[in-house]
Amino acid sequence: MAEQPARFSFVDLFAGIGGFAAVLRGYGGKPVYSVEIDKRAAKVYELNWGHSPLGDITKDANDEVMAVPAHDILAAGFPCQPFSKSGAQRGMDETRGTLFWNILKIIEAHHPTVVLLENVRNLAGPRHFHEWQVVVESLRAQGYRVSETPAVFSPHLLPLEAGGRPHVRERVFITATYDPDDLMGGVDPMPAVENRSLRGGEEWDLEADLPLDPEHEVEGFGLGDDERAWIDAWDEWVRVLRAIHQSEAQRVGEKARRLPGFPVWVDAWVHEDDLLIPEGTPSWKANFLRKNSALYTAHRDAFEEWIERHGVRDFPPSRRKFEWQAQDTATLWECVMQMRPSGIRAKRATHLPALVAITQTSIVGTRERRVSPREAARLQGLPDNFEFGDQPASATYRQLGNGVNVGAVWHVLREHVMRDEAILKTTEAGRRIFSAVVTDSPQSPDDVMESVVRDGQTRASD
Repeated sequence: MAEQPARFSFVDLFAGIGGFAAVLRGYGGKPVYSVEIDKRAAKVYELNWGHSPLGDITKDANDEVMAVPAHDILAAGFPCQPFSKSGAQRGMDETRGTLFWNILKIIEAHHPTVVLLENVRNLAGPRHFHEWQVVVESLRAQGYRVSETPAVFSPHLLPLEAGGRPHVRERVFITATYDPDDLMGGVDPMPAVENRSLRGGEEWDLEADLPLDPEHEVEGFGLGDDERAWIDAWDEWVRVLRAIHQSEAQRVGEKARRLPGFPVWVDAWVHEDDLLIPEGTPSWKANFLRKNSALYTAHRDAFEEWIERHGVRDFPPSRRKFEWQAQDTATLWECVMQMRPSGIRAKRATHLPALVAITQTSIVGTRERRVSPREAARLQGLPDNFEFGDQPASATYRQLGNGVNVGAVWHVLREHVMRDEAILKTTEAGRRIFSAVVTDSPQSPDDVMESVVRDGQTRASD
């Protein structure tokens, strides 16, 4: 990709392997500062973007030092440590000791035209209402127009042609525009995006839309003998219970019942006459125990035969738990599965659950293996020419699980800039950003990602 004049400048904080960098470079931006404390992630960043972000934001942005230069857009997927509960009226003092405070020091020093922050979905949940309020009010105190309503979005809500992916990954985005003169008259803006599908009811096809690699065997990502035994056992349980339901339905002339949607737990299978629920048991758990007991009581003989046949009581505790969320899928080997601490979860193979930075990598039943690192990178919108070097796959999974989805960020930034068009067009920097993001860029990041990464890799090799 030929070198193009920069449309705007940006800083990339908590940069990871460069999800924000991919979007902002794709829109024509030029990085003037990036920082990432993890050495392996910084190395991958350098491989693909031409410079190392290795560093510590707490040393570059504090009361004594401001090593971050002026810029037009600030992007950060920041960690969220808890703030105090004394009230948002304390402003920046309340965020001291958190990494958000370092972001605020940069904002206070430079007041970038646009701020784009990303965090886990729970930041906008009821348990973290105070933290959310502190973030919003701190930005407003610096002269920013920011919605109090969270903007929650996931790549699976976008059409494929707009950068969407079959990847359920809800994240909260905080988007803000510098508006010190309050041009909009104090009106609380709507969030840049709504948490709703833009696909018109179209269902994902994981096989074609990701796409999945065709190989059934990818070295290092196959299943162990124990894992196959656990899946085979629960696959038979699904077929046994489904056959029972079909037989019952034929006998009474009704439609067969579906498999239970609640988690089943072999350790909770006791006859209803023997069920004891200790006093003080939470209502959700008591309900869970009653459902499992009723299920077992109705099918005790078939279940005991199944347990004996597969030695299920000798499975590890977490593998004696099972959650079926695959509706009418015929077999587990046609599902997407996760080996979770809470049990084996099976879903329809239309899309994949969120990548996480721990060992819950999804198993694709039709491939009889885990999602490969390359497939995981595609889930995050990174092109196939994106490089991870010679690091172990576990590091790649962790980095992708911690990263941002390119298509989601591309969409959120575009929608934010269109929302605040009137404000942005009052400044030279704002006009440049609007032109780069809305007027002159394609709708989908996929149209430019390969060339953007190739350009970064060329700089890295120079």
